[in-house]
Amino acid sequence: MRRLAAIALLSLSTLVAGQKSSTPDDRIFDQVRMKLATDPDVKGGALDVTVHDGVVTIKGRVDTDKGKAKATKLAKKVKGVKQVDNELQVGPPATL
Repeated sequence: MRRLAAIALLSLSTLVAGQKSSTPDDRIFDQVRMKLATDPDVKGGALDVTVHDGVVTIKGRVDTDKGKAKATKLAKKVKGVKQVDNELQVGPPATL
């Protein structure tokens, strides 16, 4: 259910923008977010992704080392990605 919600949110944000990505970085951002959000190891709907000149930075928290490594692998598969800076933390969400 969480994965479906992430996909819906990404689709909605694209519709709200009212246009296709206008720069290579925008296209890379969209494709990386979709790959991360739909992957069961990464569960990346809540991750922060930025792209600048083909360099992808991923921040946030994942459950496992496998999820962290897979996030890098998925991002590198996107056409136009020059480098991935994986700043993900591994472990359960911080509690207040």
